[in-house]
Amino acid sequence: MFRVMLVEDDARLAALVIEYLDGYEFKVDLVTRGDTALAHFHASSPDVVVLDLMLPGLDGMVVCRQIRDVSKVPVLILTAREDSYDEVSALEQGADDFVNKPVQPRVLLARLRALLRRAQPIPASLQSDGTQDLAFGALQISRGDRTVQWRGQSVVLSNTEFKMLLVLAEAAGQVLSRDAILKKLRGIEFDGLDRSIDNVISRLRRRFDDADSEKIKTVWGEGYLFSPSTWI
Repeated sequence: MFRVMLVEDDARLAALVIEYLDGYEFKVDLVTRGDTALAHFHASSPDVVVLDLMLPGLDGMVVCRQIRDVSKVPVLILTAREDSYDEVSALEQGADDFVNKPVQPRVLLARLRALLRRAQPIPASLQSDGTQDLAFGALQISRGDRTVQWRGQSVVLSNTEFKMLLVLAEAAGQVLSRDAILKKLRGIEFDGLDRSIDNVISRLRRRFDDADSEKIKTVWGEGYLFSPSTWI
């Protein structure tokens, strides 16, 4: 049984989501205000968060950032706003997925299951050797406890961000195509339209002061390259 924290002030939608998910492997805890969401998060320790953007008390973007500052728990944004800027902003704040309303319950269920699969411990296929740590200059990545240190400070990453960083770091000095990255992360092939990789790369660059794309390089027409000598 997985615990979902649903942050949603639309009573009708919340009731629909709770009723549907209750028939599967989920127990839903409902929060109706943004300004109480973080306290409830700490109290309930959910496995995944479904978060509306337009909330009373505190905007969902702020709530997403608050959660991401303290946890790697998957966050799915659910919103009626139809602005692509909101999607980009939510992903940059650390959200793992983004679904527009109205959403079909079975689609939401599939997205939640996918997020939870991706949040599972790093599979053996991503652990290329027996060591637990990777180090590149001021960057340290621990496979064992899934922590990252950058210039002596802990960096809180989402599960997706951590896995992406690990995939890139383990292939340091090599160009990885989007297809290769997606296969390692999700076991699927790149369809030419999926922008999730680009969004996660963008978030990693922001977290590691890589505005010039020197640490994680874009090799046009080929993919991405983790440069091992630039993490100083």
